This record gives sequence, structure tokens and C-alpha cells, in this order.
Amino acid sequence: MTPATDTPVEHTDVRTVGSTDALPIAPALGLSLDAARMPRKSTLVTRRILLISVLAVILGVVAAYVAQLLMLTINLITDLCFYGRVSDVIGPHAHTGSFVLSPADNQLGAWVILIPVIGGLLAGVMARWGSRAIQGHGIPEAMEQILTNESNIPARITWLKPLSSAFAIGTGGPFGAEGPIISTGGAMGSLIGQLLRVTANERKVLLAAGAAAGMAAVFGAPVASLVLAVELLLFELRPRSLIPVALAAVTAVGVRYATYGSAPVFPMPEVLQPGGWALISFVLIGGLVGFASVWVTKAVYGVEDMFEKLPIHWMWWPALGALVAGVVGWIEPRTLGVGYDNIDALVQGHFGLTVLLSFGALKFVSWVIALGSGTSGGTLAPLFMIGGSLGAVIGIGINHLVPGLNVDPRIAALVGMAAIFAGSSRALLTAVVFAFETTRQPACLLPLLGGCTAAYLISALLMHNTIMTEKIARRGVKVPSEYAADYLEQVSVGTVCSRNVVTLQTTQTLAEVRRWLAEDSADTQHRSYPVIDEKGHVKGMLPRRTLLDPQWHYTLALSELITQAPIAVDETHSLREAADHMVAENVGRLAVVSKSDPRKLVGIVTRGDILASHAQRLREARFKGRHIKLGKSNKAAPAA
Repeated sequence: MTPATDTPVEHTDVRTVGSTDALPIAPALGLSLDAARMPRKSTLVTRRILLISVLAVILGVVAAYVAQLLMLTINLITDLCFYGRVSDVIGPHAHTGSFVLSPADNQLGAWVILIPVIGGLLAGVMARWGSRAIQGHGIPEAMEQILTNESNIPARITWLKPLSSAFAIGTGGPFGAEGPIISTGGAMGSLIGQLLRVTANERKVLLAAGAAAGMAAVFGAPVASLVLAVELLLFELRPRSLIPVALAAVTAVGVRYATYGSAPVFPMPEVLQPGGWALISFVLIGGLVGFASVWVTKAVYGVEDMFEKLPIHWMWWPALGALVAGVVGWIEPRTLGVGYDNIDALVQGHFGLTVLLSFGALKFVSWVIALGSGTSGGTLAPLFMIGGSLGAVIGIGINHLVPGLNVDPRIAALVGMAAIFAGSSRALLTAVVFAFETTRQPACLLPLLGGCTAAYLISALLMHNTIMTEKIARRGVKVPSEYAADYLEQVSVGTVCSRNVVTLQTTQTLAEVRRWLAEDSADTQHRSYPVIDEKGHVKGMLPRRTLLDPQWHYTLALSELITQAPIAVDETHSLREAADHMVAENVGRLAVVSKSDPRKLVGIVTRGDILASHAQRLREARFKGRHIKLGKSNKAAPAA
């Protein structure tokens, strides 16, 4: 008998990580057996998590310092380009602590229009002769590498992305620094995962750990960074990924606290807990901002489509987008650069209605066109400014129409900031937790939850893809949008396996079996048969094709054809473990043995049984019916 030549999947990986990979459409049913015939019980983690966690902690430290270096570079370029000096960043009179230098106070006049163009040109040149993957805000590109390329980000992205972003943002590009930092941290994690001997899943965890560490280092928001990694990068909620990513985020924030202190990034005055009617108003504000988030997302990709139609090389597009940003920056200097000081002003209530209207509209125009041109920069800070302005305007309007509701414009601005991010990215929990961690105002938690949920609802109803997924969805990449518990983990093999099994005896000869197979009954049409001894103990599985193979003499007993142990599961294993075992062994059916006596055959589980088990899940999702009918007796009808 010739053994199968296909190399089986490594058993340890498949059995211990709880794979959710799909079953093969038609796996070959051969005798590819080895020493281990039973899958191990899946565990939450293995000892490998200790190594990945240590790497994540190291990555957290490195990402934190890289984030500080990137912010320093942005500040240096801003100081040099807009003020002609570096003394605000380096030297005895430099600003202290964590800060982002604003270009809003420049005295360049109309010459300010040209400064962003320089950054756009540099970003375009670096994208053309470096890597086009540095374009955009970074998170979609990281998602694409996770979903399609086993988290293998090219090593050059590690330095190209932050450098191009530093020039684009430092010269006045209306972007946030968080996107490039998240992208850079992810690239660093991927690079470590490519240098070391790790699995694709472990490399994904390292990528997410680096990304979360980068975000945590900038904003001092470890929980939000962890949740963002879950909602936008990991596409799972498992201990094997949560533990390293959480450790990386905590480490990065620890480095930030040691360097700059533990003050919130966006300090906000103490606000009172809103009343019931005010809370309803904040939910309404979130819903209205949710409509805006849909429109903003469509506007970004609409502008991107317009640039695609231009009759010039894409390398020049960022310079054209930067030209618009420069013109808008000449009109309203506060739209230039990262603008974290503008977020401070929004949550502290320093902007009046006129400024809110003009600033929000101009920031939207500047950012949408610049981002759609394909330059390098983040989306979070611009979205916060646009959504915060809109939320504050709506809050002021509500107070004007119904003064008794006592809607605090500062909370309205915060709700607007978080709601536009929740709607445009559909990272609901990230938006809520991030807004809380960066302001540390517990009175805002309930308004944030209500407003962000309303925006999330509107976005889910009106928009299929998000600002994070539209780009890669257009390339044919399927992005998970729901994370549910694996149904197969909830069903045991014993509940679905076929127990009325047709078996053969080890003492039977091929002549007897072939005469029986020639009868052409229902029992003789199976693809393989378990072979048992006189005690009912399973000895192996023989495919029908082997039993009919003319190379085997008809006088042979079936026991002589069995050379290795059966591929089996016990009846308490989950269907997920059974499915993974099938993939690992490259078979389409497994012997099911008793838990109390691993040698005793109790049934057979097939690929079809596993697929059929989903019938209950589909019924629960689709069947509509009443279990309690009011006004009628719930007693069973008497027997006839």
C-alpha cells in the first residue's frame, strides 16, 4: 500500500490554537497516518505566549520611543518651515513635555500656501521610488497585509512611512500623527515576526502589538489601543492575542508616563453629569454626526476617485492636494498641521459658533482633498476636529432652541468627536474608550456610549464599508465585520456523529469483503469503513478504493492491510477540534471512540456532519416565531 505523499499540517499548531480556518472542499481520503492519531484538547494558550509576550513588551518600549522620535521630527520640520528656527523644539528655550507645535501662528502670509506643497512633493517622490504602500493613513494597509499576506509588511515601510508622514505633516498637511505611528509600530512588529521563527498568527499578534503600542504612546490610552487592535487589526478576541497586545500597550504608556508624566492628552474641565433630557440630546447629536460620518467617508473616496481620473502621474497628486491644504491654511491657519491644540480648544469650550462653523468646514475641505490625493497622514485627529466642531454646533443649537435641556457644548463636542470616528470606522468601543481615556471625564461616559452607538447604528444602516475598509474592499479583500464565537466549539462530536456504523472485521478476507461490496446495497456505497476486532475495538479505517485495489490478493485478511492506527476523535471533542483534525490529517471522516474506552468505536463523523451541524445555527438566526402566545392557553392539547 502506497502512503499519501501530501505533507500534513503541523499537528501542534492546528490542535492548540483553535483554528477557525475553513474545511477543504474535497480533501483526499488516504492513509496519511502518523504516530499521533487523536487531537489534543484545545487550550486557551500555549507556552509560546510567553515568548510572544516578551517580544511584545520589548516592542512596546521601542514603539514608544519611535513615536516620540516621530513627534520630535514633525515638530522640528514645523518649526523650521513655518518659523525658520528649531529653538522651539531643541535648545534651552524649547517647549517641555509632550506637545505638537502648531503652525497657526506663522507670519508667512500667502507664502504659507507653498509650504504644504513641498511636503506633498516629497511624499509623492518617496511613494514612487520607495513604496506606494506608504500612501494613505496606514490602518487599511496594515489590515490588508494581515488579511492577504500573513502580516508580512515590507521592511522598508518601517522607515519610509514615518519619514514621509513627518514631511507631509510637518509642512502643514492637515493630518494626525496617530495613523503613521500606528502603521510604523505595526511594521516594526511585522519585521520582528519576519526575522524570527514564528507562525503567521503570532506575526499578526506582533503587528497588532506594535500598532497598539504606537497609539498608546501618543495618546496615553492603553485600553483604547487594545480595543482598536481587536476591532480593526486582530479580527478576534482570544487570550493568545489579547495578552501580548495588552502588555505592549501598557509598556508603551509606562514609557510615556516616565517621559512626560501622566496628565491626560486632551485636558478637559470638570463637567457635571448630564440629566435625562440632556442625555437624549447627546444621543441625538451622535445620530446626526453619524450621518456626517457616512458623508465624510464617501467624500474621501469620491475625491480619491477624482484624482484617479487626472491625466498626470499619481506621484504629483499629493502636491496638488497639498496646494489646496495650503490655500485653506492661508485662510484659516488652524487647519494646518496635526492640530491637537484645536481638540483641546473644542473640549474646553474655547471656540465660538462662528469659529466652529468656519473651522469645521474648512478643516473638512482641506483634509478630504489632501487625504484623497494619496499623501501620507492620519485620520483620527482630523475626524475629531470635524466631528467635534459639528457636535458643538448642534449642542449650541439645541441650547438655543430648548434652553432647559442644559446641553453642555463641551460634552457635545466630545460626543461629536467620538461619534464621527465610531461611524466612519465602526470601531464603537474604541471611540468610546479613547474619548474617555484622553479626557478622563467619567461624567462623559454615558453620553459617549449613547452618542457613539447612535452613530454606529446610522453608519451600519447606510454604509457597507468604512473609511478603514473601503480602499481594500475595492481591491477584492474581504474584511470581517462581525466577531462571533465559533459555533463548532459549542457542539460536541458525540451529538452529531453517525452511530449506526457499518463496520468490517479484522478477520474477514478481501474475497469476502469484495463479494459483499458487489451486492451494491446502500451499506456498500460508503467511501471508507472502520475495521474492528472481536472485542469491538477499532483498529483502523480502510477506504473503499483500497478494498477493491487489484494489487492486494483476495486471500489477505483485513488486519494485514492495516499498518497504522486509526485517525480518531473521542465523543467529547468539539466539532472545531474534529474539523481541524481532518485538515491536519487530510481526511474527510474520523472514527469516533468512547471517552471511557478510547479503543471502542461509537460512531463516524464526516465533513458532511460538520456542515450539517450549522442547521441549528441558521435556524436560530432566521426562524421567526412566538413561544408564548398571549390570550391563549399554553397547555398541550390532550392526546386523542
